[in-house]
Amino acid sequence: MATEAQPDTEQQPVEEAAEPARKDRIKAAVAEQYSHAAARTKEWLATSDIDDAEIWQLAGERKQRKHDDKVARQQRTVAEAHGRFHAAEAQAEHSESGAGTGARTSLAGRVAAEESKLAALQNTPVLPPSQRDANGVRHAKKASRAAIVAAGGLGTLSVLGTAVEQAANGQPILLAALGTAAGYGWYLVSRPFDAGQPAPAPTTEMQPLATPVDMVKAEPQPGMRDFNAPPPPALTVDELDQALRAIGEVRGDEQLQILAVPQRGTDGNTTVVFDLPPRTTVAELKKKLPKLAGALGRDVSMVDIEKAGTEVRTSLWMTDRDPFADTRPSPLIKKPTQLDAWKDGVPVGWNKRGITIRLAINNQSFVVAGTSRSGKGVGASNLVVGASFDPRINLRIVAGKQNAEWNPYAKAGVASTYFKPDPARLLALLNALLADKDRRERVLNDLGKSKLVAPIIDQIGGLEVVVIDEVATYTRPGKPLREEITEALIELSAVALGAGIILVLITQYPEVDVIPQALSANLGAKWAMRVENATQSNAILGAGQAGAGRDASKFDPPRPGFGWLVNPFAGVTDLARSFDLDEDERGEISTLLGKAAAIREKQGRLAGQWEDPIEKHLLNATGLSSAAGGPKRDGVPGRNVLNHTPEQRMQMEVLRGCLKAMSGLGREVAQVREMAEIIGGGMTEARLGKLLRDGGAGGTVKVDIDGVGRVNGYEKADIVDALSLLEGN
Repeated sequence: MATEAQPDTEQQPVEEAAEPARKDRIKAAVAEQYSHAAARTKEWLATSDIDDAEIWQLAGERKQRKHDDKVARQQRTVAEAHGRFHAAEAQAEHSESGAGTGARTSLAGRVAAEESKLAALQNTPVLPPSQRDANGVRHAKKASRAAIVAAGGLGTLSVLGTAVEQAANGQPILLAALGTAAGYGWYLVSRPFDAGQPAPAPTTEMQPLATPVDMVKAEPQPGMRDFNAPPPPALTVDELDQALRAIGEVRGDEQLQILAVPQRGTDGNTTVVFDLPPRTTVAELKKKLPKLAGALGRDVSMVDIEKAGTEVRTSLWMTDRDPFADTRPSPLIKKPTQLDAWKDGVPVGWNKRGITIRLAINNQSFVVAGTSRSGKGVGASNLVVGASFDPRINLRIVAGKQNAEWNPYAKAGVASTYFKPDPARLLALLNALLADKDRRERVLNDLGKSKLVAPIIDQIGGLEVVVIDEVATYTRPGKPLREEITEALIELSAVALGAGIILVLITQYPEVDVIPQALSANLGAKWAMRVENATQSNAILGAGQAGAGRDASKFDPPRPGFGWLVNPFAGVTDLARSFDLDEDERGEISTLLGKAAAIREKQGRLAGQWEDPIEKHLLNATGLSSAAGGPKRDGVPGRNVLNHTPEQRMQMEVLRGCLKAMSGLGREVAQVREMAEIIGGGMTEARLGKLLRDGGAGGTVKVDIDGVGRVNGYEKADIVDALSLLEGN
């Protein structure tokens, strides 16, 4: 007999028993996830995911930003000061009573002061970050992350944390939140955690669900560096300590105090800041720079030392390759724009760290010296070409040879004065400059100034830059007028700087007989390229410099344009190499001077466009003009051709037209009528005859013309002589 099915009374208790067990497992799993999330978030708030290398990099970037902000604020201050000065100047010009002159004088001083502050800021290097700077960055990171949490940036985590706590108290769990509200973000923060494992940065945006990602990190291939790893240091603290001990700067139990650990930049350069033992100083360490470089396995050009505050605090920079091995073009080739040589300087080369060196043309005279083929001419050319891009500068160039090295400056019209070797004319030029110094000082007196400042450069007549190439041509013993020329140079170098007269002396004989101590002492900017011995090096750089490690006779290997540069504007003496600037093969100097001439022409500052007191003095003293290199612009003085009257210019044009007409006729004689017809432009026979007589060709003479006979006309020789006379030949 079939029995009726009974309910399974035993299955129900089993299921009821399984339910609490499943809830316990869920609670345990969520609690474990919450503990992982809490641990990971704690590490994130402590910034454990940011290593020291990144912190030091951020600290350096912060210091650079602060410095840049200071420079920007000072630039705005300078611009405002200039604006107020120009406003006061305009007011004074429109005031018949002279009101506002006092305010203008005061503001001019303010402009100069603010410009000095700006220059000081721009020339102050940004030191590597200290431990204090690094600590500040890490504290700031911690504070910003804590603020994110406080502001609700971890809102999703807060919801889940509340859910976990409720689960622990036996309350229903918001399971849906695990899949929707938290989603992938919860998975990232709650997955199993090991100490030191980085936490993902929190976000206020919901993370989209995505295709599962392989979270197993691939091992790097043999010989390859993990792309997330910092670059290997080029210098360790132990290596630095060993190198300093090897040269005797650290001894026995003495220890270095590292203030900024070695940091390798993306360019392969390493910087470290440390305190030497109190027994020695940075100055003493600089004397041993070649030995230190050797101990570090580097060339001296690859290591740099600067004082970073106290006498023992040292900033050491090191690179992995010779920074002077390759040549570099002048930045003016890429960007030939007008320069402010007084304030910003002109680009001449680069230093060890690859930074462009800009030499200001104000309150310092220059000497560039080195043996033949040392590159001194290229170094000087960078300075003089750069000066041509400031139309306020009057270039006076005295060549040392009869070749065409300096001719491009005359052909472009940027050389106010240019002539080939001529001791008598050089002495006349120096005397003219001394006389002009007196005139300039009277202008300064009227303006209430003790020396030239930027706002009054135009009022005083611009800056006079006197370039004397191969100065030994004039100052070596036995040379004509040597004593007079040397005394004039010494006087100008000593007293004319404040009036805006600056010397640039170039020589391949760096000896005391060529540049006496009284002259050398007043040449503040010095560039010593390769020389024969330490005595010659000291003659350029100053007594004792070779003993201090700055010896221009020990360059190995020697490179054109490479030498020790005393830069008084930055307050440093350092190795530098001039930019590569070629004329003979690439014509770069002529190209740049053409650009400079266009800038000058717009402002009426080409030779012949303005009243030049120096050339006027030379013309009166010698009867010949060297403005823009003379009549042929080749450095040979002649009659004054840059100040022809309109009538004389018309006469020269007509004489050239007659020569062209004779050439077209194929003979060396011609009638006035036929030349007038060929010249055209409404030229009549009568007018042409008068212009030829006034131009010095004389009257007509009897000439024989085939097929015409004997008629009145002109011979070519008479036309050529008249034109030559007008052109100053």
